[in-house]
Amino acid sequence: MIKSFEHRGLEKFFYEGDKRGIQSAHSEKVADILDRLDASVKIQDMNYPGSNLHKLKSKLKGVWSIKVSGNWRITFKFIEGNGYVVDYKDYH
Repeated sequence: MIKSFEHRGLEKFFYEGDKRGIQSAHSEKVADILDRLDASVKIQDMNYPGSNLHKLKSKLKGVWSIKVSGNWRITFKFIEGNGYVVDYKDYH
């Protein structure tokens, strides 16, 4: 279950369907990722084909990343079956 968001536009999209805070071309993929994250009980549930799920390192230790498109990623912490600090960002 998703417990908290970092990105306000992503949070608004998740709860209200408002696409203004995200890239409109990403809306279907982002919706799929968020639905999966909300339903996940273990991190392996997020490791589906094409997700490119991986743990980040260095100062982002403990944060997971999933590819949306190109340089865009959804990042989050996964603690005891819940997603926290869910963010949407362009890495480059």
